[in-house]
Amino acid sequence: MTHFWNRLTGALPERPLTRVLLVAVALAVLAAAALGVTHLVRSPAPEPNPPDTASPGEVPTGAAESSADRRRVLLPFLMGSNPTRAPAPEATPTPAPTSEPARPTATPTPEPVDFAAVREELRAGGQDLAYVKIGFHAGPGGNARGMGEYLSGLASAGVPAVVKSVDAYGVCAEALQASPDNVTVFRMSGGGLELPDYERPAGSAAEEHWARVLEALPPEFDQRTWIEVMNEPDKSRADWLGHCAYRLGELALRDGYKLAAFGWSSGEPEPADWRVPGMQAYLSLAAQHPERLAVALHEYSYNVENIANQYPSLVGRFQTLFQACDEMGIERPTVLITEWGWEAERLPGVDQAMADIAWAAQLYGAYPQVRGAALWYLGSGYGGIADRAQRLILPMWYYAWSEYFVIEPGQKPTDPSLFAPQ
Repeated sequence: MTHFWNRLTGALPERPLTRVLLVAVALAVLAAAALGVTHLVRSPAPEPNPPDTASPGEVPTGAAESSADRRRVLLPFLMGSNPTRAPAPEATPTPAPTSEPARPTATPTPEPVDFAAVREELRAGGQDLAYVKIGFHAGPGGNARGMGEYLSGLASAGVPAVVKSVDAYGVCAEALQASPDNVTVFRMSGGGLELPDYERPAGSAAEEHWARVLEALPPEFDQRTWIEVMNEPDKSRADWLGHCAYRLGELALRDGYKLAAFGWSSGEPEPADWRVPGMQAYLSLAAQHPERLAVALHEYSYNVENIANQYPSLVGRFQTLFQACDEMGIERPTVLITEWGWEAERLPGVDQAMADIAWAAQLYGAYPQVRGAALWYLGSGYGGIADRAQRLILPMWYYAWSEYFVIEPGQKPTDPSLFAPQ
């Protein structure tokens, strides 16, 4: 040791201060190394991973979803069970497996109704069935995750889906590709595309408006889709709007399109407005062409706590149109509820929403002329409502392919109180 120290000190610089500094650095390095060895020896084994307790196949709720939950929602038929992870094993040799690991359990999903068999049975007794007619309203951006699976799932069960979109035609094209029986509605916003010019005579305003609409249609537009050519017009102009819609209807019939007029706000128009001459003219034309001309309405409850708020003045108001047609001797026209829901930025949790949807589905199912209602809203804006509406895609899918309503062919209910919530 003395020999080593003499060699070390002989290699150090001659100046005393420099020697002291170098020795201090060396001692510090040795101390740090000793502490590191001690830590490695005494460190405990890492904690095991926390167990994953998510249950597969669970219908999503309003609570926040993990990435694993989202994958399960999107691929309900493909995801298997996710067993709880066990703690880390002791450090002992692991024997080689003697058999293949068990296959994961398939995620349970409800079975669809055999609608063809049910319809055959009902028709034998002089009855028919109505599907769930409530679908979704989409638009640019937002959150429509799962719509592709929803559309293909309903198509595989033979259930028509309802899709409305504003300014984003892709989801309508996807719906028609999934099934030609799907009901699709498209509207364009801004740039004079929402309303005709009130300052012009109704006929010429219709011609100008129709030309603008046709010019703005996306090249991939499919004429099987209904075009909603107005959005929440001025209800004080009901007669003018009726004459304008009549001319728009003539143009749509001439050019091979399907047209939905008005798009009245929820709670509009007044019952007397259906009876003015211009409105009578359009309703008579629409009654003659139920596959090509329709009336578009919006039905909101304006109350997230009560979907039947003021029923039938808000949701269910379409019945005043049918009452007016019955009184005027006009066949009930095709009706599209192109916006449906509670409020512009809010909707209830999944359980309450599905209960409200079930009530409204029964109401609309009773009227063959009502082709569908589009639940607001999977597009962007409006307080991020898309993230909440998207949680309804999976439960709506399962509800629509497991529910139906028995109806009499051509039935025409006249009493709204029959469908009031109990």
